[in-house]
Amino acid sequence: METLLVERGAPLRGVWSITLNRPESRNAMSLQMVRELRTVLTEAQAATDARVLVLRGAGGHFCSGGDIRDMAAALGRTTEAPEALAEVNAAFGELCVAYASTGLAVVAVVEGSVMGGGFGLACVADVVLAVPSATFRLPETSLGVVPAQIAPFLVERLGHAEARRLAVTGARLDGRAALALRLVHELHEPAELEGAVSRVLSDILLCAPGALAATKALLARARFEPPASLVPHAAAVFARAALGPEGTEGTSAFLQKRKPSWAPA
Repeated sequence: METLLVERGAPLRGVWSITLNRPESRNAMSLQMVRELRTVLTEAQAATDARVLVLRGAGGHFCSGGDIRDMAAALGRTTEAPEALAEVNAAFGELCVAYASTGLAVVAVVEGSVMGGGFGLACVADVVLAVPSATFRLPETSLGVVPAQIAPFLVERLGHAEARRLAVTGARLDGRAALALRLVHELHEPAELEGAVSRVLSDILLCAPGALAATKALLARARFEPPASLVPHAAAVFARAALGPEGTEGTSAFLQKRKPSWAPA
């Protein structure tokens, strides 16, 4: 990996820590970083030791958005390849979709700059922890471009009205404002942040991995379908889980007053 630091089993077994590692550019997201993030996700989804992905940024910043150099290079190729710029943009969109739809839990730990694509990554995470001094921005419209690929995730996370407001004002939010909008789920001072991360990870690891993935998939479907239409599908999902190895183990552990096999020792 050229743009990421990846630690498996850190800080807890089952956790993969993924650090965006371009501190000289406040972790601007290059096309290389997009590819490497996709590669890590594919590897984690195929691994038996991955249950949670933790996204961070090196050097005191989460991510300052897309790398202008990649955009400039794509612009320079448009004469020979008219779709070059759209392809670069689509690659980031596909990254967001992949992380949003994974059955693994995704936790974002954010500080410093959270801009553009970094804002989008925060939106696709299941849990976002931040420090009060974090700065969230959507600068695209002020630069004459469009927050194209993160727009659906803005609407999903914040609702249509708030997404519109932030987009037309070029949003500039601190951690407290992001918490009020529920873009951020918890806010902690820097000295307390790692303790909060450990607590959240411990809570996630108490959940059965298969049940967690099935729940995420059901919640994603519930966004677009009325409850009545989901009753048969939800019942089938529940029965499959209850009759499967996790359901059997979870019930036995509860009755025997012990931790289930998937919980940390």
